[in-house]
Amino acid sequence: MIHPHTELRFISEEIGHGVVATKFIPAGTITWVLDKLDRTFSIQDFQKLDKLYQNILEYYTYRNSKGQYVLCWDHGRFVNHSFKSNCLSTAYDFEIAIRDIHPGEQLTDDYGYLNVETPFRAAEEGTKRKTVYPDDLKNYHKVWDKKIASVFPKINKLEQPLGHLLQPATQKEIDAVIAGEKELASILEIYFPQ
Repeated sequence: MIHPHTELRFISEEIGHGVVATKFIPAGTITWVLDKLDRTFSIQDFQKLDKLYQNILEYYTYRNSKGQYVLCWDHGRFVNHSFKSNCLSTAYDFEIAIRDIHPGEQLTDDYGYLNVETPFRAAEEGTKRKTVYPDDLKNYHKVWDKKIASVFPKINKLEQPLGHLLQPATQKEIDAVIAGEKELASILEIYFPQ
């Protein structure tokens, strides 16, 4: 489920629609949680589907560490790619804002950690990276881990409208990491080798 202080908006002809903040979302806020309405398709289920459905799933899903296709039921599936993303996935089935997100600003992900199957050239953003590759998680996880670690301690200090959707075991993991009892799990844990 995507953060409730967002809405789906038309961005441009080139980009299409995107998810935009309607209120200020501070760094450290959980912006998306895998919930009971999100649909997961195994590789076998995907292969049995009509090509029309496969095309839809290839466009609107991400792949988890098991290679399953995960389809967000809400407008979370419209979060766009950016090499300067303001949200990052974690190894805990949620995403977190890695910097403040202001009203009217898009929530963005770096598709490099979504286990894409095919490389694609992204829109120009003035960054060194120009293309998203299936193995980006292997190459950039240390950079992303640092960004997650810098805001992770804020989770329990902020209002978390999606907090009640976290599994109790996930909340225990968060508490243990913040207390210094456990290491923060690397985003590399969500990598699916293709």
